[in-house]
Amino acid sequence: MSKPRTAFEPSATSPMTPVRIRELRDLYRDGLLNDTVPWWQSRLLDHECGGYLTFRDADGTLLSTDKPVWVLGRVIWMWSRLYNEVEQRPEGLEVARHGIDFMLNHAFDSDGRMFFSLTRDGRPLRKRRYLFSETFGTIALAEYARATGSEEMMERARRLYRLLLMYYRTPGLLPPKVLPQTRQLKGHAMPMILLATSQVIRKADPGDATLYDDTITRSMDEVFRDFVKPEKKCLLETVLADGSILDTPEGRTINPGHAIETSWFIMEEGRHRNDRKIVERACQILEWSLDIGWDTQHGGILYFVDCDGKQAEPYEHELKLWWPHNEALYACLLAVHLTGEPRWATWYERLHEWSFAHFPDRKNGEWYGYLRRDGSVSSTVKGNMWKGPFHLPRMQLYGWQVLEQMLQHARA
Repeated sequence: MSKPRTAFEPSATSPMTPVRIRELRDLYRDGLLNDTVPWWQSRLLDHECGGYLTFRDADGTLLSTDKPVWVLGRVIWMWSRLYNEVEQRPEGLEVARHGIDFMLNHAFDSDGRMFFSLTRDGRPLRKRRYLFSETFGTIALAEYARATGSEEMMERARRLYRLLLMYYRTPGLLPPKVLPQTRQLKGHAMPMILLATSQVIRKADPGDATLYDDTITRSMDEVFRDFVKPEKKCLLETVLADGSILDTPEGRTINPGHAIETSWFIMEEGRHRNDRKIVERACQILEWSLDIGWDTQHGGILYFVDCDGKQAEPYEHELKLWWPHNEALYACLLAVHLTGEPRWATWYERLHEWSFAHFPDRKNGEWYGYLRRDGSVSSTVKGNMWKGPFHLPRMQLYGWQVLEQMLQHARA
């Protein structure tokens, strides 16, 4: 008797051969375990003050001892996820514990919110008006709780998650970006990150799945209602409070990397809910974002684009950053797996060729983060306030996992 067909099995004729899938599987696995993880793990721990030292140049030289809280939470999550889903190595869990201790001792303000950056010894440097430190703190606590079985850590994750929901959903608790009596704006970043945060904590805390499912549904609804613009074939970063388009450079700005990242968050939710329509809507975002973000002159994904084809305002609009390419590589692999459509394999190979030709540091290991439009290196830093071991190892881990799933299907 033949195996029942599920909603997301690839089509009978796969756009990728088993040989190619296996080749990519090995590339992602080996890049993660033999390059990215050891490059960082040998340099991360601050044995003197706790936490991590992540400001690094190409060869690992320490550039600053300041500690970004975003990166702190992301590292804890990444090493906890590796422990949970790759191998339960004590030294890996120790990396996560080292960060958890520092985070709980230093990263929280008296109101329960989190700082943005700290000194080496944990004194607060800056606290910002948005909630991204809290989202990364939530996934760090939740994944670490999953790794250790600690109910205390899981309860801390739940409390932080509810706090960030309260701040996000209560008007006036957070200072606005611009004066609301003049112009009321809303950004794509918060529904996007709430979607991803909720998916992580739901996996660690399935008993509270109703709350997380509701937040994910509301976040997806907000993205499709307010930020997805079919008439312009794009997902915008900023809109007016009612979801209408603001005809200024800010209002016309597309961040292709963010839109692509959102597309695979939504694809994953479609897979979780066994809902092909959700996957199809996510793939539409992916297609638009690749079409508008791809640099037809030099290759690679532009950092910012104007939806009307006008000059993009951000001065760094022409740069090619590591993380949009990480997100696009995984998004296309996932789309290949969930739809079996050849166009996603075509896009994947185009992205793969450009990304692997330009970003990997062949001499020192890991990936460069910042390239000029022509693909030459703009900055040699491997770690700063934004870059650390997150987008690249997450892409390598998730890519390895989905390629394994593709191979299993090919054998079935």
